[in-house]
Amino acid sequence: MGSDTIASLLRGEIARDGPIPFERFMEAALYTPGSGYYRRERDPFGKHGDFFTAEQIQPVFGLLVAQALRDLRKSMGDPAAFRVVELGAGRREMAEQLSEFDYTGVEIGGGLPSSITGVAFANEFFDALPVHAAVRRGGAFRQMVVGAEDGRFVFAEGKPVEGDVDVYLRRYHAHAPEGSIVEVNLRALDWIRRLASAVHRGYVIVVDYGYTAREWIRHQQGTLMGYSRHRASADVLAAPGDRDITAHVAWTPLEEAAVAAGWTLERFETLAAFLLRAAEADRFESALAAADEREAMRRRLQLKTLLFGMGETFRVMLLRKDA
Repeated sequence: MGSDTIASLLRGEIARDGPIPFERFMEAALYTPGSGYYRRERDPFGKHGDFFTAEQIQPVFGLLVAQALRDLRKSMGDPAAFRVVELGAGRREMAEQLSEFDYTGVEIGGGLPSSITGVAFANEFFDALPVHAAVRRGGAFRQMVVGAEDGRFVFAEGKPVEGDVDVYLRRYHAHAPEGSIVEVNLRALDWIRRLASAVHRGYVIVVDYGYTAREWIRHQQGTLMGYSRHRASADVLAAPGDRDITAHVAWTPLEEAAVAAGWTLERFETLAAFLLRAAEADRFESALAAADEREAMRRRLQLKTLLFGMGETFRVMLLRKDA
């Protein structure tokens, strides 16, 4: 199962109802049970997959995150019921490094535990949520839809945007130039609100790549990207189900939705700054400690990748909620 199954499903929908919203295409490609990219048995991560995330850089990433969590727990007064909930836990790669905590992994379709005291951790979770896409035409935004043509999926321009998508674009992109393309991730805002309801007291750590409102000028043709075998492609409509599809996180709307839901922005910084803060007490000694020189070298390379590769590209948003 994979692209053939999902392509057949989507062609059927298009034949029956006409071109479909891009959000529907992305949702089907990534999350169709049994055949979506994240719903298949094939492992998409690591050397033999399609991409790496920070979670594959183990054990160093997990050890540093664990230290950051200890620091947050201490700031809360070391509550006995401290819990760590990971969104989009995937292969549970963080589970071993976070085993000292009451750890729970939650997938995109799963429910959140209630009345959490502790931390919700989301590493490259929001960038994989299905997004709406819109293009600026004649001073207004039109929905980008997906049709089928000569056996291929193709983008087309649909009706003017409506509802929450229209509200979002008027608020954050009212002065976007003609021809601009914008992704609207309403599901990210919904998850932040859900977390505000689920977390009684504690924090949310969001690790991802994206842009602030001021930085959007560099992304006026959109940020959608497909990944397969460690190669990026702007053709996100090819082989649905066989490749990852992502969109940059819009940090400013996420922050505003968080504050409106009851969160306080504690810090917004690069991943490198976050990890340096976590290692401040022992200067990375515990993260780099190894039984032999080969493992020690491997860990030093992992740390270099985290600090100087992903470290400046990825950012961390730390949100706090008091009881």
